[in-house]
Amino acid sequence: MLTERPAWKAVQQHYEAVRGRHLRELFAEDPERGTRLAAEAAGLYLDYSKNRVTDETLRLLIALAGECDLRKRIDAMFTGEHINLTEDRAVMHWALRSGTNHEVEEVLRRMAVFANKIRGGTIRNIVNIGIGGSDLGPVMAYEALRHYSRRDLTFRFVSNVDGTDFVEATRDLKPAETLFIVASKTFTTLETMANAQAAKNWIGAASLPVREHFVALSTAGDRVKAFGIDLENMFGFWDWVGGRYSMDSAIGLSTMIAIGPENFREMLNGFRAIDQHFRETPFERNLPVLMGLLTVWYNNFFGAQTVAVLPYDQYLKRFPAYLQQLTMESCGKSVTRDGKRADYQTGPVFWGEPGTNGQHSFYQLIHQGTKLIPCDFIGFRETLNPLVHDGVAHHDLLMANVFAQSKALAFGQAAPAGQPYREFDGNRPSNTILADRLTPAILGSLVALYEHSVFTQAAIWDINAFDQFGVELGKVLAKEILPVLSKNGPEPHDDSSTVALIKRYRS
Repeated sequence: MLTERPAWKAVQQHYEAVRGRHLRELFAEDPERGTRLAAEAAGLYLDYSKNRVTDETLRLLIALAGECDLRKRIDAMFTGEHINLTEDRAVMHWALRSGTNHEVEEVLRRMAVFANKIRGGTIRNIVNIGIGGSDLGPVMAYEALRHYSRRDLTFRFVSNVDGTDFVEATRDLKPAETLFIVASKTFTTLETMANAQAAKNWIGAASLPVREHFVALSTAGDRVKAFGIDLENMFGFWDWVGGRYSMDSAIGLSTMIAIGPENFREMLNGFRAIDQHFRETPFERNLPVLMGLLTVWYNNFFGAQTVAVLPYDQYLKRFPAYLQQLTMESCGKSVTRDGKRADYQTGPVFWGEPGTNGQHSFYQLIHQGTKLIPCDFIGFRETLNPLVHDGVAHHDLLMANVFAQSKALAFGQAAPAGQPYREFDGNRPSNTILADRLTPAILGSLVALYEHSVFTQAAIWDINAFDQFGVELGKVLAKEILPVLSKNGPEPHDDSSTVALIKRYRS
């Protein structure tokens, strides 16, 4: 068990010795700390100096990674071993951007041909229908790269089975100018297929053929054909790609249509650059490893239960939501790879909002609340939309807030005499991630950075980050309950609470 490892016990003993040290003290002892505790790769600069760590902390965490065979597990993933043990599958999302997988390259080629056809045709509206990774990835990427998107095309995303989502997404669209992208590997996903049928009815009501207004991102050819979609307009992917790791597969077709095949390739290049960095770079300079180990440090030793991701770029407004699935579906496990109950905390809750909005919302709790909440600040040296007001650049004002918030969290300030409620103790940890500007390549690098940070955390906790049986149980139960919700349906036979709710619903 993890907690019995000598390296774990060494970190625990070290924590007891350093947990009371303040960042003010650590910076006073080491004037070069701000530049020394930093690493750079693939266009990303990570400043991790404002963490409650010493050189010995980092040495011990890296030793823990070694004792947990992190290097061996990284190699196993990149060589295609079946490290998804519960489903007996390889984990090869890295192959989607390697540029060397012939099957992947053929799908990308077909996607590019189709994307260019749509960009040059009469379709003006693209509606992506999916859920989970088939929605969160595409909608995040569209919002993040909107600066590079075709402005004469409208993109909408439907995921919720609540009919309101579909109705509002299509309310102002013309059926003749609309293309639906249905994203479901098995073409059986309950929510996605319900929305796809609604779209089919909407197109049918306009007396338009399904084959001209639908494409499928799926591997279930028979079901796709039965739905009425031409198999030439089906783009597949593989069982070694989990949904939350699929935005750079065929699931990204809406992204490719929006930004064009060349920009999509640039995004893949950013992914690949971090993949190579993660695989080849020593742990002490490895961005994903450092971020993953720091998450373990706060989660398991300081008892921090959440991580706030705070992007200071409006285009990244959906990035925290995307990371929620990536991190919490991956590390939301309480059983180890060999089937034992973990006697330690695993994945923390990830959440956040764009700056500066969050500063006027929840930052108060991070600054002065009783909970320790490590933060990731994300900022850019250049904006894609420069504005100047009264001689002050909006972007300078934005970035001044990035640096001010991380400084205030780290160092705080003493309370004025007689006003103890104004004391900011500081000593609140944060990372700051900087890049030159938000480009397709940088978006790929950012996503891959967090993907491999999650991998690092899972390796330390000895859990499988690539299954999601809890999610699947809910889907099974929903299918069992659905037939009894009709007023003329069979009487429910379930636990008393569920029966009472169903009867109330049917009444």
